[in-house]
Amino acid sequence: MNLWKRNAIAAAIVLFVCGAVYLNWSYSQDTAAGKNLGEAALVGSQNDPLLEKQKEGAAAEEGAAGEEGAQTEEGAAAQEGADAESGTYFSTARLNRQQARDNALSLLQEAAEDEKADQSSVDQANAAIQTMADYTMTEAQIENLITAKGYTDCVAFLGEDSISVVVSAMENGMTDADAARIGEIVMEQTGLKADQIKIIEAE
Repeated sequence: MNLWKRNAIAAAIVLFVCGAVYLNWSYSQDTAAGKNLGEAALVGSQNDPLLEKQKEGAAAEEGAAGEEGAQTEEGAAAQEGADAESGTYFSTARLNRQQARDNALSLLQEAAEDEKADQSSVDQANAAIQTMADYTMTEAQIENLITAKGYTDCVAFLGEDSISVVVSAMENGMTDADAARIGEIVMEQTGLKADQIKIIEAE
């Protein structure tokens, strides 16, 4: 009985070993076939003139696309540089205008709060402060309305009896229609006449 069990166990072990060997051999054959197939395809592609022409055509298309992309990127970069420079001008102009207004406002407030000043001087200072506030609001409205018409950017400098409006450079330059459109907005907001309005195209 014990001998039969021992033989059965040995047979089972041999069966498992043989199965493992067979599976290992089968896997090795499949792997080798795959490598050979891949190598044959690679060799065929290297010696096939038709595939070579396809590769050359693809390379030419990639080169043309790359060159076109580079030109497009250069153009976009140049435009972005111009836009950035223009944007910097308008930002600087607004900052300078605000600083000048702040300095003037500070002096006017000191005059209005001066205990030694007579009532007439105080009234004049307060009136000037109100006028300055009105100028600031009117300039902002003009700038918003002009950009709403499709112009990239602009900055307005309103004075007592005149105004200057600087508008961002246009692709084909400012036309008479552009000047008329901008002038109409300014006249509506300020009540000034056409000869009191100066419109400048930024370079």
